[in-house]
Amino acid sequence: VQLQASGGGLVQAGGSLRLSCAASGPIFGRYDLTWFRQAPGRMREFVAGMRWIGGDTDYADSVKGRFSLSREDAKNTLYLQMYSLKPEDTAVYYCASRGPTGESLRNIGYTYWGQGTQVTVSS
Repeated sequence: VQLQASGGGLVQAGGSLRLSCAASGPIFGRYDLTWFRQAPGRMREFVAGMRWIGGDTDYADSVKGRFSLSREDAKNTLYLQMYSLKPEDTAVYYCASRGPTGESLRNIGYTYWGQGTQVTVSS
């Protein structure tokens, strides 16, 4: 499985961005497709994720109501629409995938990782 993350950039507080995660490879390896982020000096943290079969989603409390997941099946792409961005959202955003484990989407034990895309929110 290969994951290609894109869409990061520099935006002012209150602005919006849309991140894309294009997945390729066996569908077995992308049953769960999730976004994590890592800010300088901090641990990687869960942002939002989706089970590709069924479409169940989960969001971190810090982004609920501001971030939204969507998908485009024809392109095997997961989108993370981010609204009302805050400086504390500044981080490198990674998409990750794994096969079916039955574990919480928040569990960081993912098999495949994309290269990351930088999101910087200025105050």
